[in-house]
Amino acid sequence: MTISIHPDAETIIQLLRQNGFEAYAVGGCVRDILLGQEPHDWDICTSATPAEMKQCFSAYKTFDTGIAHGTITVVIHHLPFEVTTYRVDGDYKDNRHPESVTFTRSLREDLARRDFTVNAMAYNEESGTVDLFGGEKDLRNKTIRCVGNPDERFNEDALRILRALRFASCYDFAIESATASAIRGNAELLRNIAVERVAAEFTKLICGGGAERILNDYREVVAVFLPELRETFDFEQRNKHHIFDVYHHITHSVGLIDPTPLLRYTMLLHDIGKPRACTTDQKGARHFKGHQQISAEIALEALRRLRLPNALTEDCLELILCHDVRYSGTKKQLRRLLNRLGEEKTRLLFKVQYADTLSQSEYLREEKLLSLETAKRQFEEIVRERECVTLRQLEINGRDLIGLGITDGKTIGAVLRALLEMVMDEEVENKKAALLELAERLKKADKKSPT
Repeated sequence: MTISIHPDAETIIQLLRQNGFEAYAVGGCVRDILLGQEPHDWDICTSATPAEMKQCFSAYKTFDTGIAHGTITVVIHHLPFEVTTYRVDGDYKDNRHPESVTFTRSLREDLARRDFTVNAMAYNEESGTVDLFGGEKDLRNKTIRCVGNPDERFNEDALRILRALRFASCYDFAIESATASAIRGNAELLRNIAVERVAAEFTKLICGGGAERILNDYREVVAVFLPELRETFDFEQRNKHHIFDVYHHITHSVGLIDPTPLLRYTMLLHDIGKPRACTTDQKGARHFKGHQQISAEIALEALRRLRLPNALTEDCLELILCHDVRYSGTKKQLRRLLNRLGEEKTRLLFKVQYADTLSQSEYLREEKLLSLETAKRQFEEIVRERECVTLRQLEINGRDLIGLGITDGKTIGAVLRALLEMVMDEEVENKKAALLELAERLKKADKKSPT
């Protein structure tokens, strides 16, 4: 198969070749093109040493990106390209980084150190695809397989465990049996990996199309860094609203929602507190009153430990706390929800609730979905009509209250919030005259109240 290489990457390859060195596009860019996808970046490997590369690229700007490991960055037309010398890695002492590297002139030796067969292919126009470990066949068969001995590969770099799961999820590939066995057998090595790296790989994993399958098949691996999930494993709900145990309800809902980090993490954690909230009635049915709050508390601890962005964590917690809202059919309730969450997050909450409902039993499902549709329609009406749900939308403000003689800052805030709640509950129109009259009454009532 002929691969169309980025013209600037091709310039680098040809310049190295013209100076007597081998050079290839390598790794993920080759894999993605063979899958019919646009590469995110272009990595190049070469028989040239870093010093020899710098001589070849003397006309271009270069950076010593990882010079000790043979990597420099070449900038062409303001685009950076990493170029790395063929190398053989020494012993790994921390399950992540080699203690030393040895440069080599052998492409085979360089490809043999890579993680998976689908990432161990190289290409240039003269040689075509260099596939020494069966990467193309594994791509056709949708298989993730380690290069060489899987136990050795994972002991060298334990992050490869999550990379394998991430690739399997994002490409919806299967994991070859020996590789799968080594993943499970070496999962504890993930404790030696920086949590930021674990979180980055796991976030991509749960946003993949095969996330539900991977979360189910490798739940003990995930529990190494998210041990809170273990409580949900095989925890039967024994409730007519549910057909799955808690963990499978969670993973099914993950697979049903949009593949964004916020929504996937929300579904992963939305019911994680159910085992701790569980009570059993006299008939043996289980109930989970207050599980939203418990789930949010557990989620906060887990998300902080993964060092995920504060904004994602805060939004996730709000959606978890609100995910089990039962709609009354009134616009008053929707206005209050909009006031709490805002327009964007309320839209996301509906997505969460649809995924949650479709992961339950069919008992009352149609009624639940109808209630959701009604709430969503009322929400759209409120947004379209620009009904008042925020202090900013009130027809009066602090200056108007000062004009009435209400000058204390806390009192101004309290009066405005009280007026907003009355407007949202349809107790007063959002008209300036009516609000001023009501504010005057509130002021007089406050003066009469005992101190």
